[in-house]
Amino acid sequence: MSNITIDSIKERTFDAIVIGSGISGGWAAKELTEKGLKTLVLERGRDVKHVKDYPTTNMYPYEFEHRNEIPLEDRKKNPVINRCYAYHEDSQHFFVKDVDHPYVQQKPFDWIRGYQVGGKSLTWARQTQRWSDFDFEGPARDGFAVDWPIRYRDIAPWYSHVERFAGISGNKDGVAALPDGEFLPGYQLNAVEDHFKQVLGKQYPDRHLISARCAHLSSPQPIHIEQGRVKCQHRTLCQRGCPFGGYFSSNASTLPWAEKTGNLTLRPFSVVHSIIYDEGKGKATGVKVIDANTKEEIDFFAPVIFVNASALNTNLILLNSKSNRFPEGLGNDYGLMGKYVAFHNYSAVISADYEGLLEYKTDGRNPAGGGYIPRFRNLHKQETDFLRGWAAAFGARRGEVRDTGKVGGTLKDQLIKPQLGNWQVHSHMMGETVPRESNYVRLDPDKKDTWEIPQLSISVDYQEDDRKMRQDYFDRMSEMFDAAGFKNISPRNDDRIPGLDIHEMGGVRMGHDPKTSLLNKWNQLHACKNVFVTDGACMTSTATQNPSLTYMALAARAVDYATGELRKGNL
Repeated sequence: MSNITIDSIKERTFDAIVIGSGISGGWAAKELTEKGLKTLVLERGRDVKHVKDYPTTNMYPYEFEHRNEIPLEDRKKNPVINRCYAYHEDSQHFFVKDVDHPYVQQKPFDWIRGYQVGGKSLTWARQTQRWSDFDFEGPARDGFAVDWPIRYRDIAPWYSHVERFAGISGNKDGVAALPDGEFLPGYQLNAVEDHFKQVLGKQYPDRHLISARCAHLSSPQPIHIEQGRVKCQHRTLCQRGCPFGGYFSSNASTLPWAEKTGNLTLRPFSVVHSIIYDEGKGKATGVKVIDANTKEEIDFFAPVIFVNASALNTNLILLNSKSNRFPEGLGNDYGLMGKYVAFHNYSAVISADYEGLLEYKTDGRNPAGGGYIPRFRNLHKQETDFLRGWAAAFGARRGEVRDTGKVGGTLKDQLIKPQLGNWQVHSHMMGETVPRESNYVRLDPDKKDTWEIPQLSISVDYQEDDRKMRQDYFDRMSEMFDAAGFKNISPRNDDRIPGLDIHEMGGVRMGHDPKTSLLNKWNQLHACKNVFVTDGACMTSTATQNPSLTYMALAARAVDYATGELRKGNL
């Protein structure tokens, strides 16, 4: 019997374990397996194979039972997920429904999740921008949160590393607040977007409109062809999964690459209960898993563990990893874990009409979505009554107009021969929120989920700074729209509650001091050196940029450090 037990433990022992297979987990798996480590990737959801498991990717609109709409019954049962911009009949299989994994909302919060191999890398908006030192130095300069333990120079080589492999389209724009990267050709702005760019360039030297940078293959390089990926086809059906691998996802890129090394073991349907801590050894030794289908408890073992379960689930796992040494959660010596959660403020939109450039029309689909205005507020000095700043998306399109006020043959002609109307322009804000102790997550003391794990209780809300920032966005964008000759300018509160930005961050933040942070500059738990956190939970502040590129770079950087420490015997 003892030999059977020993053999069983050997079969469940690896060189490294990665919890989560999404954007950051996929990168951790790629880097670990490339460096020769036998790596187990644990995914709580089902397996999704690239191409094979994209059931709707080539369906026509008329092939959907509800013409790509979600039925009323589903909307009533699952109000949170139905507010997500990407949740439709063609993509619903890549999202977690509210009824399948409930959580406690102390304050209203829309928690959008994707439990499958690849996670939300299958459905993300694919916007990719580097941070600058304006962002990494922000907390220290502006006196909030704690100082980041890294600066742009520390992560810049790793941005380049992941950009080259993932494939990022963009231009060398020379904007200090948004460093240039290793780009494939950027997508061209249309006539009205370019008009707005020219107006900003002439009238506002500190403000820029650039082509949005995105994880799409505009011109695949040999490294992308080797991955089996080809040029983006501009279908803009990305939320269905891309059979061409035209945009970056774990499924199309990092996980198949890791599998080719022969060092990857992928285990879906593995709900992580907690990380196992050995008090005698003074380090983590493995991960306790609940089989999603059988509810069987299984322990897996490894000398190094990467936690990439997506920000809030990573908080949940670490808070639930209790021992005599860590009664409040693994590494949580000073009660910080789960606190200082932040997000992006997407609560403002603005639209207008433009009567010029009618000799042009919208042609084709731009997978980048149009233009991007990098942050320009409070960069070099504090110039507003709120902290930090905002970035903005900007796009223009010219739609068809059909006069349905006719009858008979005239109506028929109007329907089959629509006229082009004026241009419509639109923008939405992407504001930085300041991490505060009052924004937190914790384990609910009473409620448990299907796997007998405590439900996550979320208490996150906007602050007065966020409302002031929204008004500043309205004022500045209205001013710029007016300068560009746009008419019928319509600012509008989006009225979305926190979470729908799908950029939740923090709770296990990086920092210098173990008394004020959980992770060091290598994303390593201060109090448990062989556990690394490289998803959104690690973020000390949020900046304005879409965060996924930074997660990828941090994951690759942390793996490089961790494998070096393993070789030295320090883990």
